[in-house]
Amino acid sequence: MIPENLSIAILLPCYNEEMTIAGVVTSFRVRFPTARIYVYDNNSTDNTAALAAQSGAIVRRESRQGKGNVVRQMFADIDADIYILADGDNAHPPEPADSFINALLEQRLDMVIGARIQGENETRRYHNFGNRMFNRLVEVLFRRGMKDVFSGYRVFNRRFVKTFPAVSRGFEIEMELSVHALDLRLPFVEIPFHYGDRPEGSVSKLRTFRDGFRIAWRMVVLFSETRPFRMFTWIAVVMLLFAVILGIPLIETFIETSTVPRMPTAFAVVGLILLSGVVFTSGIILEGIARFRRENKRLHYLACSPFRSGYLDIK
Repeated sequence: MIPENLSIAILLPCYNEEMTIAGVVTSFRVRFPTARIYVYDNNSTDNTAALAAQSGAIVRRESRQGKGNVVRQMFADIDADIYILADGDNAHPPEPADSFINALLEQRLDMVIGARIQGENETRRYHNFGNRMFNRLVEVLFRRGMKDVFSGYRVFNRRFVKTFPAVSRGFEIEMELSVHALDLRLPFVEIPFHYGDRPEGSVSKLRTFRDGFRIAWRMVVLFSETRPFRMFTWIAVVMLLFAVILGIPLIETFIETSTVPRMPTAFAVVGLILLSGVVFTSGIILEGIARFRRENKRLHYLACSPFRSGYLDIK
């Protein structure tokens, strides 16, 4: 049971979703009659905004293209106790949100992630393969696994939303949300739900390879910002390994003939060894900076109340 003194905001970023947005707003309105439903129209060229407004949503416009830009503005504009972030394409049914909110309150969590169970008509196997690959990579990098790093169906408390330093512009925003929770070791859980299928004629805005490369690059950037020592140590080890592979034949030749016949290779070996040391030292320095940034984010997080109303006595 959701306490009446907690306000709920339902956030729906939208771009050309006229086929589904009215039904999505209506279904969330029926499920959460006291919640405020916000639809942020991201330069749609169809009737998304008009249909959302007719269905009772609060419609606002975000001119900067990209889901990350929309979510960042939503988090800045909207003040509530509980935030439900979903898509306007009918993929996120409102029914699981009840269990998400209950888990958030009962377990004193900052975020609940809806782990997608694919629908029967979900055939985008490249998406599924990419999701599994990135999920595994996150587990290796942060030593804690996630079943669905890229899920767009999430519930947050106010503290998470107001202390999340969103930077991403596009679909990388889900990765950034996940990494933020892992980096600060914030309490969260994943709850499976059945991922709905798009209606016929509705097209996904995600481009498998283009957005996949952007997400991969964003992951590299986030990893270098949050775990620089580990990342730069790996790079230094690889450089040192190449130096050893190139240098062993030179050492053997020098022992046998007291000469170094391949001077360019020798210079390359010395350069790789020196560069490996520079990279390793850079990792040590950047790790100190990352720790300082993490401590600052943690202090901002602790300074913010989990709920605007001051509701803390969770049974």
